[in-house]
Amino acid sequence: MSSPTERPVPEDSSPEQGAAEIAKSTIGEGTSDSPYGVERRGMFGVHGSGDTSGFGGLLREPWTPPSAERPYGSYFDEVVDDLLAVAPDSIAKVVVDRGELTLHVEREQLIAVATALRNDKNLRFELLSGVSGVDYLGSQRRLHAVYMFRSLTYRRRLRVEVEVSVDDPHIPSLTTLYPGADWQERETFDMFGIVFDGHPGLTRILMPDDWDGHPQRKDYPLGGIPVQYKGATIPPPDERRAYK
Repeated sequence: MSSPTERPVPEDSSPEQGAAEIAKSTIGEGTSDSPYGVERRGMFGVHGSGDTSGFGGLLREPWTPPSAERPYGSYFDEVVDDLLAVAPDSIAKVVVDRGELTLHVEREQLIAVATALRNDKNLRFELLSGVSGVDYLGSQRRLHAVYMFRSLTYRRRLRVEVEVSVDDPHIPSLTTLYPGADWQERETFDMFGIVFDGHPGLTRILMPDDWDGHPQRKDYPLGGIPVQYKGATIPPPDERRAYK
């Protein structure tokens, strides 16, 4: 399977041209349909020069995991068939990558899928070991909730992924089926702003209640607190990378 490629900006281009090319491919711009967003260059919002992170001038091609084709291998075909037998038309996309099975599910189907995974005798995914978020900035439905299911009976594991947009970030809560999802959904809400409808107490868990924004979104500023060291003031990280 091919991996994202990186290539430097041509050396014969002028600083002004380089800055212009970089500006064209800033994260969050463009119309790519890839959940991984548009092409990216540099870090910390630096354009042209002064980027000491080592990423300046590099370009990463957007890449979308392709749908897997049968046979999926391992126990994956059996899991997909058993799930579709209980919840037909519940799977939007099947991805097999790096030895892991990922099922992309629409949010309207999430409760049905989770119920089948827990209750069906052929599936028996009794444990929801994790709920996390990902922000694929540049995609229309850029916020992804990722669920890690474990079958203690059959010693299997499964990833389920649900996509929502920033304008409508609502996903049904799984706390009624898996009570352990309580604090995990709270953390995902806190960091990414995904709203889990039906959660018994969806409040922040890491940041203060009055905190503005969601720190792990890709368009969230680095921020930071200015630090005074031996008489010199060190600005926050997002203000100290563009050297004049």
